[in-house]
Amino acid sequence: MCSKSKVLLVDLNAFSSFPTLAIGLLTATLRREGHAVNVICPLDHGRPSAVRERQERWGDHFMRRLHLSGLSPAFPMRDLLRGARAAWRDKPDSVTISRIRAALDAGPDVILLSAYLMHYSVVRKIAADAKERNIPVVVGGPMFNITATAQHWCSLPGITAIVGAEADLSIAKIVETVSSGGDLMQFSGVTLPDGRMSEAARPLRPLDSAPFADFTDFPWERYPVRIIPLMTGRGCQWAKCAFCSDVVSTNGLAFRSRSLGHVLSEMEEQARRHATRNFLFLDLKLNSRPDMLRGIAEGLASRVPGAEWIGTVHVDTRADNGLSRRDLRAAVRSGMRRVSFGLESGSQRLLDDMRKGSTVEGNAQFIRDAYEEGLSLRCTMFAGYPGETEEDMAQTADFLEAHEDYLDRVRFNAFSLLDDTPIFKKMAEQSGASILTDLRADPQRARMRYRNHHLETKGYRQHKRRALAAVFRINRRPVCSSARQFDGLM
Repeated sequence: MCSKSKVLLVDLNAFSSFPTLAIGLLTATLRREGHAVNVICPLDHGRPSAVRERQERWGDHFMRRLHLSGLSPAFPMRDLLRGARAAWRDKPDSVTISRIRAALDAGPDVILLSAYLMHYSVVRKIAADAKERNIPVVVGGPMFNITATAQHWCSLPGITAIVGAEADLSIAKIVETVSSGGDLMQFSGVTLPDGRMSEAARPLRPLDSAPFADFTDFPWERYPVRIIPLMTGRGCQWAKCAFCSDVVSTNGLAFRSRSLGHVLSEMEEQARRHATRNFLFLDLKLNSRPDMLRGIAEGLASRVPGAEWIGTVHVDTRADNGLSRRDLRAAVRSGMRRVSFGLESGSQRLLDDMRKGSTVEGNAQFIRDAYEEGLSLRCTMFAGYPGETEEDMAQTADFLEAHEDYLDRVRFNAFSLLDDTPIFKKMAEQSGASILTDLRADPQRARMRYRNHHLETKGYRQHKRRALAAVFRINRRPVCSSARQFDGLM
């Protein structure tokens, strides 16, 4: 089959030590439909990957305390450093831009950019370079189904269209339409610079119809460990957490699952293609279907002997959530080495207010069970949820101190008020009556900036210091030796 279009597909993600799943999925579909694809990955030309989490030092503890400071005199320095860090992280990399310019000079028919919201400056630069060469630019990403964000990004000079849809199967037709100058309004989830928007995209079904990801263009020799990313499903079975932006993103709008056989077949095929037995499940909630988690544990050994894998779960209150002591033991025997989950808070009142669907007691039991079965445990948390009190933070500090010996890593962030989430809508509706002040929309990053005076009391700061001290004691230790190859991931 002769090639239909020459496509330059750019991966902007320099924060992973493994291939980008979205790029692999798009590449597979484009090549299946006969398009010539040139994939550019930052790691391919020498840029080192940024480790998400590592064994911490005192400087990391200091910077976290400053980043989360609620002391008014520290705000100017805190905000200055936050801005400087974001600018450094998001600045266009000169080597990457040079490589892309050279690829543009080769005359592709279209350039596709897979972008997260942190990539605004890089996308602006690439789009300007493409405009000079009269090459159309299509940008896609998980949060471009948010209207204000899609319109903001679409105003960048050189952008042909923003796509906020799961384009696993439609990307080839989108490329053909762009190359021929056709009407992109026939595709759902598209925003154009003239302000037109097509109908909102529906969740992709069935997931088994998508091809296995094509990771052949990624620089496998540069990765410290060869790790295959994949998903058993999209969305989340719970999908009620008031703060969660993942379930309002293009691939999180509804829970859908692949068949177990399709998942195991991909794991077997990818292991053969890339000579590795290490897997990272990127599901929002790997235990959305408990039978899927159990099926992997039961069937993987015969398909990929010696496989090792990690994933993220939600410790919910279902009678069968797939996380019993027996389930965890079976998962470890099949090669599961690390599990990540959203702990968020040690306060039951706050968990209920978040509509988290979990309990403090259930989280504690899961932590003990997973630890005793030999799993490396990683959890995520945040400070500053609207309505959080001194007592809530005190309970969080107490919980961390009581369980710090069981945890391998804790990612503790400042709360972000993200667009289209239930808590975002609630705070926006309350406006002047909100417990938050100085509300300012930030469509570039699909969030609302704010100030929460309730976090600036002496008591709250004291309890937060205890919590952060426990986080540092946890994060300064080496990770569990059985999960060392997955250190820095998730």
